[in-house]
Amino acid sequence: MSNKGQSTVESGEGRTEAPIERESTGTVDDGSPPAAGGSSRPGDDVVLELDDLRKSYGTETVVEGLSLSVREGEILTLLGPSGCGKTTTLRLIAGLERPDGGVVRLNGESMSGSTFVAPEDRGVGVVFQEFALFPHLTARENVAFGLKDRPDDEVEERVDELLELVDLEAQGESYPDQLSGGQQQRVALARSLAPEPDILLLDEPFSNLDVDLRVEMREEVREIIKRTGVTAVSVTHDQEEALSISDRVAVMTDGRIEQVGKPEAVFQHPESRFVAAFLGYASFVPGYVSGDTVETDLGVLPREQIHGLAPEYEHTRIDLLVRPDDVSVVPVEDPADACGRVVGRRYLGPTFLYQVELDTGESIQCMHNHDEDIPESGPVDLELGADHELAWFPREQRPEDDARYGT
Repeated sequence: MSNKGQSTVESGEGRTEAPIERESTGTVDDGSPPAAGGSSRPGDDVVLELDDLRKSYGTETVVEGLSLSVREGEILTLLGPSGCGKTTTLRLIAGLERPDGGVVRLNGESMSGSTFVAPEDRGVGVVFQEFALFPHLTARENVAFGLKDRPDDEVEERVDELLELVDLEAQGESYPDQLSGGQQQRVALARSLAPEPDILLLDEPFSNLDVDLRVEMREEVREIIKRTGVTAVSVTHDQEEALSISDRVAVMTDGRIEQVGKPEAVFQHPESRFVAAFLGYASFVPGYVSGDTVETDLGVLPREQIHGLAPEYEHTRIDLLVRPDDVSVVPVEDPADACGRVVGRRYLGPTFLYQVELDTGESIQCMHNHDEDIPESGPVDLELGADHELAWFPREQRPEDDARYGT
């Protein structure tokens, strides 16, 4: 049941960045949302549709030709760097901004254009990173804020239900300054869920929390959203957060969507170098396609291990995407046995990230446990030990001198 007259929304902002050239790998992801456990499984019904959405501020284009659909019960995350247009997209969905072109539809009804629907009438719940709780109201009163048009006994029952859902029954009479950051976030979430919105929007919901609490809260928030069955769109620049809480991820850059799909599919089979690099440490190993094999400086790989390598790429040069855990440093006694040199090492706590420069000039990143005996510098060999399919990109599409792509 939706109570569209009681949506609560607040302000945020988004900016653009310098444009990044996009390219395709030739791989395809249908973007279908995965099944989630139990009654929270995303359905086939589309709750939100964005069709060719556009937004500019003066001469600066922030969102350009963005199309996307979100199905009932799924959690979709807009992921991208600062200034890519993700927060502006969220504001367009909420009705806090009017699009310059395109259409926002909720449950098949147009919310924009000549039929622009005000934020409070859209049936949308919004949680922004500041939480924006009313300091003079208790947790219970904050949750009840959007239920003013309901009978008192119904409000009391709904608030009790939500405080139990977010595990704050004992803090109902506490004021925001008496609550921890995680508790404040749960109150903000409960307040947004109180009117039973058709869709829940979350803008960088964990960015104000410390690292340990951030990990704990994103697991809790996902569980709460799934238990209620509400459809949700989240916005973040944190790759780990997006991959861990989402049914699907939409990676954005320069006001456009680069790729949409299940988190594991987008990570393992990125459709552009930007997506590959943005989702984690990425190195690109040159290869030559020859019959049933691909020859690289790190050894010969079976062609079948290269994801979606089309027949027309026979006898061509490609780049293989490898992650640090795909490659191992092998110490050598004789420098003649080396294929490169360790030129950098970064301590990450339980692991070290090594930077190895190949004799051919390529730079490869490798991950090792902190207790492994790996040279800090000097000549080494590398071993490619990936036991999964590898993504690839046509060699001619490699950007020149762009650190984002490991070149």
